[in-house]
Amino acid sequence: MKITKFPQSCLLIETKEKKILIDPGNLKYKEEYFEIWNNVDIILITHKHPDHCFTEILEKIDNSIKIYSSNEVKEKYPTLAINIVKENDRINLDDDITIEVVHAEHGYIPPMKQSGGKVNENIGYIIDDKDTRIYITSDTICFENEYKCDVLCAPVSDYGVVMGAFEASLLAKATNAKLVIPLHSDSPAYPVDYDFLKEIFEKNEVEYEILENDESIEIE
Repeated sequence: MKITKFPQSCLLIETKEKKILIDPGNLKYKEEYFEIWNNVDIILITHKHPDHCFTEILEKIDNSIKIYSSNEVKEKYPTLAINIVKENDRINLDDDITIEVVHAEHGYIPPMKQSGGKVNENIGYIIDDKDTRIYITSDTICFENEYKCDVLCAPVSDYGVVMGAFEASLLAKATNAKLVIPLHSDSPAYPVDYDFLKEIFEKNEVEYEILENDESIEIE
């Protein structure tokens, strides 16, 4: 399995000759991304915020590429051909790859009320290719769950909007993740304290890999 990070929380998962794109957003978007994003098998969107769903670009994507997300995203962006999924649904990409739609809870702060940014439907995804389970949490605070994975991709910026490094490290332990890939780190409004992140992860004996944008890692 190959994982490539794009800005904010966007990931490209390549496994078993399939390409899965998650949360292609507008933050720090570059024109060269379009060719990559337009050459995938499936697109998964976790929630309605534009840093996870760049509609201007997704409207131009080859219409043979299926886009999956919540009903709230479909209502927010009616020009997109969204296939609606909800918590506990499963997407069978082929005989070897199953995508589980899982629960997520987006944090709330008062400015979201004025901006209309409150998220009422939020979902995460666990991609299982029979060799590796990778859990993409979405923008979420911590909540009780029994999810298990090999690789955890979780936000670490905190600010009441998502979990921070401390919670992410505890979630990694609870999910039995062998590796954490931190996400949600590109917004200037929510800067990440990487020194604190490293201190906390190492204190809790959690393996992590901080990927730069456009950087890839191979998972064996």
